[in-house]
Amino acid sequence: MKKITISLILALGITTVRAQGQTVPLKSATLKGDETIETSIGDIALIDSYFDTEASDRLYDEMDYQRASQAWIWGMPMVSMITQKNGLEEKYGLSSEHDIAVLKSLKEKRGIVTGNLTVPYMFGYVDLKKSPVVFEYPAGATASGFVDIWQRTVTDIGQTGPEKAQGGTFIIVGPEDDVEKYKKPGVYTYQSVSNFLVIALRILDPSPAYYEKFKSEFKMGHVGEPLKKFNYIEDKDVEWSGTVPRGIDFWETLSDIIDHEPIRKIDKPWTAMLLPLGIEKGKPFDPTERQKEILLKGGAMGELMARNIQVNPRYTKPWWEGTSWYKSYDFSVPQETDTRLELDERTTWFYEAVYSSKGMVNPPVGAGQVYMTSKRDNNGDLLRADKTYVLHVPSDVPVKQFWSVTLYSENTRRPYDNGGTELKDVTLGSRSQQLQKNADGSVDIYVGAKSPAGKESNYLKTVGDDGWFVYFRLYAPLEPFFDKSFKLPDWEIVE
Repeated sequence: MKKITISLILALGITTVRAQGQTVPLKSATLKGDETIETSIGDIALIDSYFDTEASDRLYDEMDYQRASQAWIWGMPMVSMITQKNGLEEKYGLSSEHDIAVLKSLKEKRGIVTGNLTVPYMFGYVDLKKSPVVFEYPAGATASGFVDIWQRTVTDIGQTGPEKAQGGTFIIVGPEDDVEKYKKPGVYTYQSVSNFLVIALRILDPSPAYYEKFKSEFKMGHVGEPLKKFNYIEDKDVEWSGTVPRGIDFWETLSDIIDHEPIRKIDKPWTAMLLPLGIEKGKPFDPTERQKEILLKGGAMGELMARNIQVNPRYTKPWWEGTSWYKSYDFSVPQETDTRLELDERTTWFYEAVYSSKGMVNPPVGAGQVYMTSKRDNNGDLLRADKTYVLHVPSDVPVKQFWSVTLYSENTRRPYDNGGTELKDVTLGSRSQQLQKNADGSVDIYVGAKSPAGKESNYLKTVGDDGWFVYFRLYAPLEPFFDKSFKLPDWEIVE
């Protein structure tokens, strides 16, 4: 009897030791035999190299959470596109492919993520699933483009387009059609990777006469149909939002996009990661409670990661040595190289902005646009809404057209809402009539909680704890920008 008891105790003791195993940190785990592994989701106990159902569930939850976080970053440029379309359709009543929303006032432009407040914007949307589309585009000073679901220009139009602002005929073909069937001499023919196509227009010529001429001459029609003028919906002066939604709305939008568009080869790994989260091409989005919880958590972390990339980019360095000024658009038009997708680079831009074009990526001297941004002062500290700063703009800003400083909210990345009602409350620049200049022609721009006495005409107000940043735009930049002989200093605290 004694012998049996001892044997039983020994057996129980051995079982206890085996159940616990050796406790090791994750980086030192062998994943073999009996081992307890310390992880960020709690201890995982291996017995004979296996783990139980409870541990399996925790591992799946963590895997799906990590996938959701990264899928948010991947899908954000597409969701941003559709969010803008939905917002404009709702507030402007866009109901036809020939409807164009015209944005001119502060209220109207405050919906655009880092919208330019100096020139008018026009947006329209076409579905190429029906058939290719023909455009007759007018000559003149414009900076426009046809844009796909990934916010890449199918082609620039206007000053940096193939027609070089001389006007021309364009045919845009959908992703599942044969572009060769539509090519004709004297016609600019391109294929989009998405059925969704944005007509994105910026009018650079400030004269009212040109604006009316442009509207009368710009025409569109599907191949085989008559070309028609557009219906311009303007002077609505309404508030709307193009900021990517948070919560489950983000994932509902992404699911709709995946269902509507062909899947590119480069994107198949991402759609595979979304499959266990209830997002699958050809199936309705109806996530379980578990999937919803993981999508909400993963989306929030994905945005935090995107904001960190945007504020603290680690793939590049400031444009001017010794400053905190970055060239905002810092990747290629295709958003990929021979060896990789430019994921972090495009995340920086499309988290805080919309659209891309050749004229923005590789602007030629005297055409196109450059966007410079800074989120730190001359001490390297992040800019704050409760402080006041000054930016000293040299007299010789190298532009052929104009320069501007526009204030944006870090939370929405849209034009800053400081209670102002006019464009000059949020943007200042070389076209600002009221701007005070120094004796040498330079300009001091003030941004912050309080205007220095007598500087109200050069001041942009911040409020509460709404963090801010600016875009310093150079339209038609000249050689001193490219060779860096022109340089902006950092922001300095006034008080």
